[in-house]
Amino acid sequence: MQHKIRFSILLFVGTLLCNLSAAQERYSTPDYIKKYSDLAVKEMKRTGIPASITMAQGILESGNGNSTLARKSNNHFGIKCHSDWKGKKVYHDDDAKGECFRKYAKVYDSYIDHSEFLTGKQRYASLFTLKTTDYKGWAHGLKKAGYATDPKYAHRLIKIIEDYNLHKLDDKKYKAKATSSGGSNTDNFTVDAFNNHTIERNNGVRYIRVKDGDSFIDICNEFGLKEWEIYSYNDLSKGESIQDHKYLYLSPKKRKAHQSHSTHKLKNGETLEYISQKYGIKLKSIYKLNRLEEGAQPKDGTVINLRKKKKK
Repeated sequence: MQHKIRFSILLFVGTLLCNLSAAQERYSTPDYIKKYSDLAVKEMKRTGIPASITMAQGILESGNGNSTLARKSNNHFGIKCHSDWKGKKVYHDDDAKGECFRKYAKVYDSYIDHSEFLTGKQRYASLFTLKTTDYKGWAHGLKKAGYATDPKYAHRLIKIIEDYNLHKLDDKKYKAKATSSGGSNTDNFTVDAFNNHTIERNNGVRYIRVKDGDSFIDICNEFGLKEWEIYSYNDLSKGESIQDHKYLYLSPKKRKAHQSHSTHKLKNGETLEYISQKYGIKLKSIYKLNRLEEGAQPKDGTVINLRKKKKK
């Protein structure tokens, strides 16, 4: 009996020590980059947010994944609840005591929500007119748009990107795989070509030109998308032929057209679907701005508002 008790105690102590060790494990910046850089690149392909910016924000906001918020809530970007958040919540001291932050089931969900947060807020819309290689512009743009209150936020992001050569992740024609160099301050990256299409931008939204032989499944596989996303981003119905379309958006279109395009006069049988694709504006937004029922098709010569709602 004594042997069994002694064995049970030893087993308990051993388990406790292992748990304590795991709890105390801390990630270095190179560790963090190696663990999440592929996810950052995938999100860049999907939404147009530079992978270097995503990585630098994750490193800074989560302390390389070691912060209490990151450990307990998988929140790696310090995103607070806001009025539109319907998910789980956690309360944490930040700019004020007991502020509400978003809680995620997995770190993956935090990265996805970070992308959706930036692409879904109008105040960040101007960022998507910048090139994905303009990490400095993105860093200053995030600070200007109010992502963080730290006056040195942009400079901190830029320093992280340059210290760890994260800008190498932003080449749209390559997929980055992080490999530790063994040094304490730098990481080396090896890259492999992956894109079959050139990514272009319209109204700050990424799109590609459809090639002969393309299929929706191939496009989804190439850019890490699901079929429903392609259909949704382009206002398409399932079952449509990809060859009926000249180009496809890879992320959600905007609620307004670029400031240089306030209206469009319909001509030659142009449809609202065509206008939606031409100006990178959501079809539902066109209906709303012009006080039209969904499915309506105005006559040739009708002036379509692209930025401001028509007066009654």
